[in-house]
Amino acid sequence: MGVLAALGLSIGASGARADQAVPGSYLLGDWGGQRTRLEDQGVRLSFEYGSQVAHNFSGGSDRLTRYADQWMFQATVDMQKRWGWKGATFQGTITDRNGRNLGADAKIGNSMLLQEIYGRGQTWHLTQFWVNQRLLDDRLQVKFGRLTVGEDFASFLCDFQNLTFCGSQPGNLVSNYWVNWPTSQWALRVKVQSSERTYLQSGVYQVNPRYVEDDYARRSGWTLGSPSGTTGALIPLELGWQVVPGGRSGSYKVGAWYNTSDGADLYDDTARNSRGLTGLDPLQHSGQYGAYLNFQQQITGTGEGRGASVFLNITQTDRRTAVLDRQIAFGVVYQGPFGQVRDAIGLAMGATHNNARHASHVRDSNARTSQAIAAGGGNEYAIEAYYTWAPLPGLYVRPNVQYIVHPGGTSANRNAFVLGLKTQVSF
Repeated sequence: MGVLAALGLSIGASGARADQAVPGSYLLGDWGGQRTRLEDQGVRLSFEYGSQVAHNFSGGSDRLTRYADQWMFQATVDMQKRWGWKGATFQGTITDRNGRNLGADAKIGNSMLLQEIYGRGQTWHLTQFWVNQRLLDDRLQVKFGRLTVGEDFASFLCDFQNLTFCGSQPGNLVSNYWVNWPTSQWALRVKVQSSERTYLQSGVYQVNPRYVEDDYARRSGWTLGSPSGTTGALIPLELGWQVVPGGRSGSYKVGAWYNTSDGADLYDDTARNSRGLTGLDPLQHSGQYGAYLNFQQQITGTGEGRGASVFLNITQTDRRTAVLDRQIAFGVVYQGPFGQVRDAIGLAMGATHNNARHASHVRDSNARTSQAIAAGGGNEYAIEAYYTWAPLPGLYVRPNVQYIVHPGGTSANRNAFVLGLKTQVSF
């Protein structure tokens, strides 16, 4: 699907996720009328399977093919229709991830995943378990429970297979505390619709590094419990505008965040000398922060989404503490080429900057320990092009090509040419 074809999904109360199907498009149709009957009773069920294959023709140490996938089971309940709870919606989502990571197995050295569906523990996750309460004629929304930050803040769909162009961008850079799909944590989000086309929202999200540990995910990642080890709270703030010039949808978001948890300095020790040379503990900073821009706009075609849409995502993190301190991505998606309504063409380019302070620390540490660990201090550039073939409602096949220049932000790693295939089925 096109980036903007589901703009309402990325802005609304439901969570944006990797590979989100067009509403109403299901391979098995109406289940003999059962789906309609359930929705009349306030219950909407979604079952999806997505897979991503990738093969590197250059880059890394080996020519390999790797496969990763995800199952998703979701229930959304209109609590007013179902139980008379006015203005309330419940959503619960469980996911299961499996497979292998091409970048790691082929030793490509890339910062951004070549299969965005991989990661966060190849196991079951409780991805969403929340209630969204609408108040004051829907001008105020209060959402609480187990949330993913990226479903509401800097929200962006995953049409592309390279992580540079997928999902909420801050989570690509500071994933140790900004938690995107499929991992969730306890949180509260408040959204105010300040006018018909503008909103302001903020939230408080539990920061606990254990949520993103593979061992914890395998043992308890699918449960409602909270592990010990909470370090603070993530507080994002976002201002958004929705525009429809000539009937063509657009979304413009500006946001910032503050993490109350302490963060270790990448370069300085407690005496503000090079900790790589001294071997002393890192200087601790009180709080971590960042900001982002997220622009999406349909520029040609019809109001139903057919035509060309462009996007621009920019994120800057705290350079004192973040190994990846900046990411810029832009691209275009054309929905409905050659008269095929469900098909799409996409092209995107992006740069992920590896913090030079971290690279300096690694060089100093190598000098002290006589090791030879590589660390980039420049940009990793990614280019991806795809074609979406959707022969049936609820099914698409998306071949793609990726070219990665300076993986990991260093010319020491060979450029990688990757051929991929992304498939999604919505039952």
